[in-house]
Amino acid sequence: MGEKAYIIILDKFGNDRLRLKIVTVKGKISYFVIQFETFIDNNWHSIVRYDNAHGFFHRDVMNHKGEKEKQAINIINLEDAFSYAQQDLKDRWDFYKERYLKQLRK
Repeated sequence: MGEKAYIIILDKFGNDRLRLKIVTVKGKISYFVIQFETFIDNNWHSIVRYDNAHGFFHRDVMNHKGEKEKQAINIINLEDAFSYAQQDLKDRWDFYKERYLKQLRK
């Protein structure tokens, strides 16, 4: 079994990042989590998280109160699910952040 954790910085100031953790068995992904986080008011805030905990691949979208909405995604192959999650967050992190900030401003 192998375990790898790392961070990908998304913006030039280091205020937006992806935090990744992957667990493999015999070279295949058995568990992963990819979380988009943003730095606001001297704290890191979790905005969107993809993982395969609870026995299925899903996305958790957090709101400013710390509540989350769980959305199942019908991708069975974990390598494909990992790629999908990583690409979605790289492509849409600014959209997710803006939606979160709008909630904070209400």
